[in-house]
Amino acid sequence: MEYNVHTLPNGIRLLHVPSASAISHACILINSGSRDEQPEESGLAHFIEHLVFKRTEKRTTNQILNRLESVGADLNAYTTKEYTCIHASFLNPYLERTLELFNDIVFHSTFPEEELDKEKGVILDEISSYLDQPEEAIYDDFEDLVFANHSLGRNILGTKDSVSAFTSADIRRFMAANYHTDKMVIAVIGNYSFNKLIKTGAKHYSDIPSNLYHPTRQAPEEVPIVNEVISKPISQAHVMLGAQAYSLYHPYKTGLLLLNNLLGGTGMSSILNLQLREKYGIAYTIESGYSPLSDTGIFTLYFGTDQEKVDRAMSLIFKEFKKLNDHPLTEVQLQKAKNKFIGQIALGEENRIGLIISMAKSLIDYDHIDDLETVFRKIQAVSTGEMAEISQTLLNPKNLSALTFYPLP
Repeated sequence: MEYNVHTLPNGIRLLHVPSASAISHACILINSGSRDEQPEESGLAHFIEHLVFKRTEKRTTNQILNRLESVGADLNAYTTKEYTCIHASFLNPYLERTLELFNDIVFHSTFPEEELDKEKGVILDEISSYLDQPEEAIYDDFEDLVFANHSLGRNILGTKDSVSAFTSADIRRFMAANYHTDKMVIAVIGNYSFNKLIKTGAKHYSDIPSNLYHPTRQAPEEVPIVNEVISKPISQAHVMLGAQAYSLYHPYKTGLLLLNNLLGGTGMSSILNLQLREKYGIAYTIESGYSPLSDTGIFTLYFGTDQEKVDRAMSLIFKEFKKLNDHPLTEVQLQKAKNKFIGQIALGEENRIGLIISMAKSLIDYDHIDDLETVFRKIQAVSTGEMAEISQTLLNPKNLSALTFYPLP
């Protein structure tokens, strides 16, 4: 896909992707997330993402929210372990309105104490709601096992104690330490010339003071394999298996993405879904996941089922692992897996907002963006031997930690 990049003197990059659509999508992506928090700051990155919508030097909360919604646009945000993203979808005439609003909420929010107090209540309710959903909470609890004593293991939402203690001074200190201008991308896909984006972006972002990145992140250490069982007031069992995995820059990243998709990824035809759900009716939900990060990654497998079916489900899962390890994929089987994965990626290009955010992330992570042809070549280059080595490493039960939530007796 065609794209252009312009770097402002302060290091902020403008990413432009041309499109003939009447609808544009934009984001400001900041390479700062929950892993950049100190222990006492747990949840602060996510808290800031909420607070930037509350008040700026020239806008009230209502004015912020209505600035784009009044013209039918959609404005939203999210926080991950390594990123904070604010994004919007809007009709083409409102490019400048959108980029100006991004500037206002990210760089000119005032964080008044009364707004902090109100938003703390919202997030405390969010934490309580999240903890009431075991199929969600088990992911965070499992990460805390796999990344023990590291910021990657902490819940993005934080804790009730940490959130309750935040002050506006904490917010400003965190942003000064982690909102680096050379680790920010303002990305737009829309029917504009590159020159128009440069002119509009420079107008609203050239005056932002430089705050250049100095590496401070520490990679997590490997931790012992853990098998933990917790009783909770729930009606069915929830089980998570997994381990630390390859980083964004590991040569086996593409192979693991492919293996994960084959094993328990998107779609109903994954190996584990066909076995546990379709063939035996043991689990309504069974899925695997792989999240590569800048210096590590995590591979997980989750399922929920009745407590008396857990042992049977585990036996079937390990049986499929053994098949893959004892009988590596043939060239024909691997090509089928590649065709499926490539097709899913191609269809994903239709999600324009997801596409522009993904491209912005690639620009920060790799300083370039692969086109589809390059992505597909990397997938096609994965060999049966590579898949076998990945499988034998990660799909070995002896290398997997486990966390199980059981109903209270």
